[in-house]
Amino acid sequence: MALAFPEIDPVAFSAGPVEIRWYALAYLAAFLLGWRYCLFIAGLSGGKRPNKTDIDDFLPWAIIGVIIGGRLGYVFFYQPEMYLANPLEIPKIWQGGMSFHGGLIGAIASIGIYSGLNGIPVLRLADMFACATPIGLFFGRVANFINGELFGRIAHDVPWAMVFPRGGPLPRHPSQIYEAMLEGLILFAFLFVLVRFSALRERPGVLSGVFLVGYSLSRMFVEQFREPDSQLGFFFDLFTMGQILSAPMLIGGAALIGWAALRKDRAGAA
Repeated sequence: MALAFPEIDPVAFSAGPVEIRWYALAYLAAFLLGWRYCLFIAGLSGGKRPNKTDIDDFLPWAIIGVIIGGRLGYVFFYQPEMYLANPLEIPKIWQGGMSFHGGLIGAIASIGIYSGLNGIPVLRLADMFACATPIGLFFGRVANFINGELFGRIAHDVPWAMVFPRGGPLPRHPSQIYEAMLEGLILFAFLFVLVRFSALRERPGVLSGVFLVGYSLSRMFVEQFREPDSQLGFFFDLFTMGQILSAPMLIGGAALIGWAALRKDRAGAA
């Protein structure tokens, strides 16, 4: 017995020819709430940079980096042949097609450039951004669910399986909700505890590493239940593109945690 998919209009509201979709509102909520949360973290740092003014000034850089990186990531990771044959389709982000891993690359580039231009410790800014990112992941996955996209694999053995309009007549895992919980709420809560109640926030790079490890493990796990992209399928009959892209994040995040902890210990010994 499958649950009925709650068919929610992907258009939140419209005014004449102008339509505002839930997916666009998810991005808006992500940036606004993420910005406010970074201001909160900056207030805990005792005046160290990046301060609240730095966070305010960085916001447009973050938006540009995430959007451009997310779009180009989707183009080159998921449908390169189609977009390279039709390059005028690349800017049409309103038609859908964004990649988290591409958005992360764009954000890292923005963080690096902005920090270098303004004399800000790059890892401290990266840590703040990393702690706020699960907010966007939560809203983004909820919007995926509302759109009935990125649904899971066929599931006959779970009572919460759903029949998605785009997924055919068989019940499927609501993998978007799995991701919203793991990559969003749980990862946010874990990082919040570290920020609020641990001295780890004073070890630049640790929080970024924890985010990278936490996201990659969550994504690689949920990919076991998520339907792979139809144009890609499985690699080596086993791995999805999401798992392949997350593997370097896992390795890099673990290395960053170790490096940041060792660097702090050496500084303390000196």
